[in-house]
Amino acid sequence: MAAMDLFGRRWALRILWELREGPLGARALLARCEGLSSSVLYQRLRELTSNGIIANSADGYQLTRLGTSLGDALRPLDGWATVWAQAQAQTEAHDGQDSVEPPGGP
Repeated sequence: MAAMDLFGRRWALRILWELREGPLGARALLARCEGLSSSVLYQRLRELTSNGIIANSADGYQLTRLGTSLGDALRPLDGWATVWAQAQAQTEAHDGQDSVEPPGGP
């Protein structure tokens, strides 16, 4: 439950997502996460660092070995989310077709 609490906090997973390809500084993270305030960013960085998920280096913040393994654990969820998003798009497209009147009017 502690992991769910940590990763369920606003912006936590997005920060980890942005760090997946390599280290980033705080300014770069703010630029990539539109709407993220600096105070929330620094709070999440402290939490993720103190829990061993990320580390601060000369190049910025980066995933630790534990943080990288989290990406492996979340990969099945990412696959499921892709299928879900496609199903949502198909449902919306189908619903949109139902509301269109046939040629020639009612």
